[in-house]
Amino acid sequence: MELRNRTKLFRAAATTGALYHVDLYVVCGDLEGPGDGSSGDLDLDLEAGVYHFDPSTCSLDVLREGDHRRVLAAASEYDAVAEAPLSIVATSTWWRNAWKYEARTVRHAFWDSGTTLANLLAAAHALDYRAEVVAGFADRPVADLLGVDPEREAPLEIVPIGADAPVPSSAAADIDPIDPATEPLSPNEREFPLIHEAWQAGTLEDGAAAASWRARGPTGNRTIGTRDPGDGERVPLEPVDPETASSRPLHRTIRRRGSCREYEREPISFRQLSTVLDRAVRGVPMDVRGGGERSETGADPPLSFVDPYLIVNGVDGLESGSYHYHPDAGELERLQSGAFRREASHLALDQRLGGEAAVCVYFLTDLDELVDALGDRGYRAAQLEAALTAGRLYLGTYAHRTLGGTGLTFYDDVVTDFFAPRAAGQTPMFLYTIGRPA
Repeated sequence: MELRNRTKLFRAAATTGALYHVDLYVVCGDLEGPGDGSSGDLDLDLEAGVYHFDPSTCSLDVLREGDHRRVLAAASEYDAVAEAPLSIVATSTWWRNAWKYEARTVRHAFWDSGTTLANLLAAAHALDYRAEVVAGFADRPVADLLGVDPEREAPLEIVPIGADAPVPSSAAADIDPIDPATEPLSPNEREFPLIHEAWQAGTLEDGAAAASWRARGPTGNRTIGTRDPGDGERVPLEPVDPETASSRPLHRTIRRRGSCREYEREPISFRQLSTVLDRAVRGVPMDVRGGGERSETGADPPLSFVDPYLIVNGVDGLESGSYHYHPDAGELERLQSGAFRREASHLALDQRLGGEAAVCVYFLTDLDELVDALGDRGYRAAQLEAALTAGRLYLGTYAHRTLGGTGLTFYDDVVTDFFAPRAAGQTPMFLYTIGRPA
């Protein structure tokens, strides 16, 4: 952005503390453009290789030459990875976040990669490329391919982009170790063993283990970690139809997106809230949903692992109170009536933004149920689904000229207690707030 005749860099996606600990790597075969977006021909020219994306120069640094997609295909045993002309791997460098947030960084890794990948998916889908998030893969082979040490920087997700470009039999299956030179992060970098222990607990050994883990995911209209609707009053959403929806282009929405630091205590419209929720909370394409297969009946629920709960303090036409959102029905179920600005601020780690916001959207899951079904790696799936959905909430919010939003941290158990008894046994994964920016 040009500001007073100077170029000012802004983050394109939300990240905790503006610490930017998520990196992106490209693994591709030979790409020869232009393509039409309907096959494996992507609209760019790039030689086969493994690259690190440098956001400061908007360029790719070469780590390996040659087609190494077979490593990702073997690590995931997932057709979308094996057929994609390129895949993007997201990682987190722990210390870049942990110097401030310590062991909580393991949670932030999936928050911040999720909001980043929400932008990536939106851009890919806008160009009519197939793209989805693959959470099931053997971790060590992917780390070795990138030349990273998981105790310092660990792979989090794979995003295959495009289709109909199967990995050739000549592609390299074995790789030599690499150790790319990097600048030291600080003179006194510290380790937080709990971060690596938590990450290590959810790792998978090989592609077969990844396929087995993926097959344990929910199918049809089944969910894991969510709560059934109750008999509370239902309020149908009133989103705008496609003909009258915002026409702001995606790239301008992403450039406009920020993290609001102050809200006016003025209400937003019920139509605005309805539209943002309707467009954003539709589920995300993840491999662990139904073993990676999309439902042929359309019966898949919008969300598979998390429940959206709302605290409403400033929406014209909607009574203030707490709500359980049922995206499959497009309805809000009222849990409690009343103004909860003080409570909303307290839940959000006593940050005034929580109380000033028109709406606070929490995503909660039952971790015991989730871990029983998907093991320790299930925690990643719930965090990802919540963060990817929150990333879409950002985009939906900033597509409106008069709205702003931001994510906030929170007191875990206090949030659960507030939404009890409906949320009893559930744990919050993410908090996103919406309002009118001051």
